[in-house]
Amino acid sequence: MYESDGVGERIIMPKAQLFITCLGDQFYTTTLQNMTHLLERLDVELTFPPEQTCCGQPLFNNGFEDKTRPVALNFMRAFAKSDAPIIGPSGSCVSMVKHHYPSLFKDGTPEHAMAVDIASRTFEFTEYLVNVLKITDVGAMYPHKVTYHASCHYLREMGLKTEAKTLLNNVKDLELIQLNEEETCCGFGGAFTVTYPEVSRSMMENKVKNIIASGADTVVTCEPGCLMNVAGGLHKAGSKIRAMHIIDLLSSGEHLA
Repeated sequence: MYESDGVGERIIMPKAQLFITCLGDQFYTTTLQNMTHLLERLDVELTFPPEQTCCGQPLFNNGFEDKTRPVALNFMRAFAKSDAPIIGPSGSCVSMVKHHYPSLFKDGTPEHAMAVDIASRTFEFTEYLVNVLKITDVGAMYPHKVTYHASCHYLREMGLKTEAKTLLNNVKDLELIQLNEEETCCGFGGAFTVTYPEVSRSMMENKVKNIIASGADTVVTCEPGCLMNVAGGLHKAGSKIRAMHIIDLLSSGEHLA
């Protein structure tokens, strides 16, 4: 990125804030480390607001809007200390902030204005790379057959249909295989898997069957919740297919860039 100083142009390093999410913090710390390393290697100057907690999505999805507001306020105040973009490794958590925070607060209030501002600069990781930084090749190499599961919030609420595939198609030696029913839910759905376990299990088993039938040795998704669900389903089925977050795949092998 460049900025004119009246005499010439100088390089401006992009800045971003890390939104680590609950599942990331509890189960996928390596993914968070890889996200940090990738962004730093792409010359993004990172900060981490330590006051951040859950974005409030579990409460919101179960209808507890009154209990969601103080959680959302804490999140917004933590990230409002900087005007830098907010980057997360989860389409569902990012979508909560981007699409639901403004609705939690009354129009015309300072809280609503802050929610609109925070929402406007919150991005899912692949969205930030492809649509903001305009980077489609991070210099990764992964010599395997890979199939891709499109998670629901990432695809439907965020509207991200091509970003992940664009990045995967630029990984050296990777063979991307189309997954049958790629856009069908894996059955996780946050609280859905607890509230409707039989339905969730059936959906997961169908997804796993399609993954196994694809002939891929790796399945990739952009959502920690889906990753956990699919990985568990593959293990239960006795499959050796590896389930990976796209961030971890992009961190694999040699970095050629």
